[in-house]
Amino acid sequence: MGDACHHHHDDGPPSAEAVSVSLAAADARLTAEGERMTPARLRVLELLLAAGEPVKAYDLIARFGEDGQPAKPPTVYRALEFLERKGLAHRIASISAYVACTEGGPAHAAAFLICDCCGATAEVTAPLAGALDRAAHDAGYDIVRTTVEAHGRCPACRDAAEAA
Repeated sequence: MGDACHHHHDDGPPSAEAVSVSLAAADARLTAEGERMTPARLRVLELLLAAGEPVKAYDLIARFGEDGQPAKPPTVYRALEFLERKGLAHRIASISAYVACTEGGPAHAAAFLICDCCGATAEVTAPLAGALDRAAHDAGYDIVRTTVEAHGRCPACRDAAEAA
């Protein structure tokens, strides 16, 4: 990120109710698919959902224990790998962070708009996903996961910069 922004952002973390609803939906989907939402997977997803923004793995490790005790790194990394594979979380490589999926299931192409000023991140549908799938198919490839990352400024940071 650039310099810390010094202006107001309207968005904040999701409500506890919204997190609970998302956790229940994820658990129901996994159960329908014959998968199990272990306590570690549930806790990591809960932390990602509650943050409402990208979170680095070491922050998840530190926040994992409800009694203040950090988790063992393999516990969190295994949960993250599972959540990614099931389309419940994404890794944003350019900022080395993870975020709960807000757009779709395991097979969707994710695109992220990342603010270089405040770090806000928005997930949107990747606009060229269909064309990429066709090109991959024509080349004999089978795409498992697509993630597009675009860096710039969110509306609040852009407006603040223009007003300065």
